[in-house]
Amino acid sequence: MADKTFNVLFLCTGNSARSIMAETLLNAMGKGRFKAFSAGSHAAGKVNPVALELIAKNRLSTEGLRSKNWDEFAVAGAPEMQFVFTVCDQAAGDVCPVWPGQPMSAHWGVNDPAAVEGTDADKRRAFFRAYTELSARINLFINLPLDKLDRLVLKKRLEESGRAGSESRV
Repeated sequence: MADKTFNVLFLCTGNSARSIMAETLLNAMGKGRFKAFSAGSHAAGKVNPVALELIAKNRLSTEGLRSKNWDEFAVAGAPEMQFVFTVCDQAAGDVCPVWPGQPMSAHWGVNDPAAVEGTDADKRRAFFRAYTELSARINLFINLPLDKLDRLVLKKRLEESGRAGSESRV
């Protein structure tokens, strides 16, 4: 299992910000051990420009990023997922498609930076908070000894990592 590449799907409602940032972060931080994807229950059809700006500012590739519906990952021929994470409250309540292979899943709720109103600086701060929170959770996830944990312990650790970085959130 140590040489295995794990497919990970990040789900949100619009697939325009949080799930896109998580996909990009895991693909960079996972160093080939993980292949991340993202999708939404009601895809917005475009990636939020502030998310793209933040990703690029952190020297990560924005190439190929697009907002897509989760149905793309529930059809024959789609990559089989080992992990599925919801990153917003709305997606956690949606009825998800049945994912082949029974992937491990957890909810990693992150406040929606795209919903923040105010100045451009306020919006950028909200995106930075979400990005930082996702980065902390992904860092914990990629450092789990996946090949040594049984399914129940792994599920508990995934749920715990879903709270990381949110300690300062109100």
